[in-house]
Amino acid sequence: MSERVYGSELLRLVEVMDRLRSPGGCAWDAEQTHQSLIKYLLEESYEFIDAIETNDREGMREELGDVLLQVFFHSRMAQDHPTDPFSIEDVARGIADKLISRHPHVFENLEVSGTDEIIENWEAIKAREKGRTSAVDGIAMSQPALPLVAKILYRAEKYNVELKIDSHISDSAATDKSVGDALASVIAWAHENGIDPENALRAKAREMIHEIETAEKHS
Repeated sequence: MSERVYGSELLRLVEVMDRLRSPGGCAWDAEQTHQSLIKYLLEESYEFIDAIETNDREGMREELGDVLLQVFFHSRMAQDHPTDPFSIEDVARGIADKLISRHPHVFENLEVSGTDEIIENWEAIKAREKGRTSAVDGIAMSQPALPLVAKILYRAEKYNVELKIDSHISDSAATDKSVGDALASVIAWAHENGIDPENALRAKAREMIHEIETAEKHS
């Protein structure tokens, strides 16, 4: 029995996707666009998260495969772009190059004191690669409001921008439970008053972005 070549199933998936998207393949697959598949990418990602949180190993393997399908699907569609095509090979090359570039302590023998310095180096290299000069450059505004605000707060701290955030928190110690209870109570408060908490928090995020940009202009 011949030994399986590592990566052979990835090549097989490339061939499967190519057949599905090519003439004579699947009509549904052929008519999909990057936009039409967004909901599936989100859905499969959430299902993978559910499998992680329930320690469902079989589910993790299956759902991770579904997430991988989305990567290969989008990459195969990208090959057909009339002016700016790219393939799964380009995607893989890009992420491999990025990992090498952002881990100089591994690939260039740079000495670091610990994980904090590793993270600092990553952020500095990333900012240099992308030409970022603002604390809000590159923040994905389409993400859910809660992680969006968390990202804005993180960037503001990293770039030493002071944000004015009114406190509505009790004096109790911050724990997973107390923070969860506080968030749930705020959401319930919004619901009772007919306010969409997602929209409200997104509006606050935009306000925070404007505050950071204004502070940077006057710094």
